[in-house]
Amino acid sequence: MNQNTDAREQRAAGQSAGPAAPATAAPRPPDRDRPGRRGWVVAGVVVVVAAAGLGAALATGAFRGSGRPASASSGYATGTAMVTRQSLTSQTQENATLGDAGTWSVAVPANSSSSAASSSSSSAAASGTFTWLPQIGQVIRQGQQLYGVSGGPVLLLYGRVPAYRDLSEGMTGADVAELNRDLVKLGYATRAALGPRSGWEYYSAATAYAVDLLQTKLGLTVTGTLPLGQAAFLPGPALVTGLGTSTSLGGPATSGTVVLTATSVTPVVTVELDPSLQSEVKDSDQVSITLPDGSITPGTVTQVGRVATAPSSSSNSGGSASPSGNSSNSSASSSGATITVLVSLAHPKAAGKLNQAPVTVTITTGGVSNALTVPVDALLAQPGGGYAVEVTGPGGHHLVRVTPGMFDDAAGLVQVSGNLTPGQHVVVPGI
Repeated sequence: MNQNTDAREQRAAGQSAGPAAPATAAPRPPDRDRPGRRGWVVAGVVVVVAAAGLGAALATGAFRGSGRPASASSGYATGTAMVTRQSLTSQTQENATLGDAGTWSVAVPANSSSSAASSSSSSAAASGTFTWLPQIGQVIRQGQQLYGVSGGPVLLLYGRVPAYRDLSEGMTGADVAELNRDLVKLGYATRAALGPRSGWEYYSAATAYAVDLLQTKLGLTVTGTLPLGQAAFLPGPALVTGLGTSTSLGGPATSGTVVLTATSVTPVVTVELDPSLQSEVKDSDQVSITLPDGSITPGTVTQVGRVATAPSSSSNSGGSASPSGNSSNSSASSSGATITVLVSLAHPKAAGKLNQAPVTVTITTGGVSNALTVPVDALLAQPGGGYAVEVTGPGGHHLVRVTPGMFDDAAGLVQVSGNLTPGQHVVVPGI
């Protein structure tokens, strides 16, 4: 028996006796002799991944023809909207400030010859003593006592022309006209007694009689004339915000002394408008006002400035950016002149206690009826200029060129002209 036979017998004997102990087993060499197997495994993984990618591409239409509209072949979500005919309005939204309609200082008027000769109980123009002062926070209205001097009341009347002279029968002027209006409002005179409105600038016998009734009601000396200092004219109700620095109960009421400061109780919205929009806004225009809490209340334009002024450092007190898609020409501009537009609230109570609060005013600048409309988002800018919309339906997708007209930012719609029919559907970006 040769050595090879002996070696085979020894190996056979070792196998029948069981596996060799781990400590003596030779380490298994790496699979260098199996390169083909490893290559097929890697190739199989690549094939699976490629197949998955191809399926996703087919599902999203990535391999559609180049003639297809881009939005139909992209992987982004889209939706559809109907082409309609309806009325549109063009609007601009402007940042504005909600505050009071005015701030005033009330002073003891300068002396006049006739008022100085009148009794101290009926005139505050002559030097006297403050005998009644309002509380801070008190609201004083037409016909009520504003303050008191030497036992006599100084009446609040409404008017934009301040008291500057004694008023008596035979006089004319804007101050006489506002006195007559107040006497009618308070019930001391009638329109019939004063005659045509054009004649209310005349201090007539009817005016004198009405003043007699007023003085009797207040317990003043009845003279039929209104001495300087017996009444103070302010544009409206006054909310007392403070007393003069030298004003005190029992103190001297000398000419020129500031009695009190006050603000209007009527809220007003101030818009600093771009001059380019001046011709599109006029008195009595209806607007909507968005308050800080998001609620919307109607308003009316009461004044449109005619002279543009440079912005001050305190302008645009709202300090917030305008909503997207809105022009906000005036408030967003950090430079350039503006015109002041005042807006009154249809429901003043909607303002609550807001003062110097930032608000947004929506102004309608134009309108069109029976317009062919699509969502603004449906417009697709075309190479070389112009716009199109992607129409979708049973026949598939195709682009239709359109010409935009009026934009309605509030509704998110645009007027278009082109080969469209109401009821068709156009593609819009999805959510």
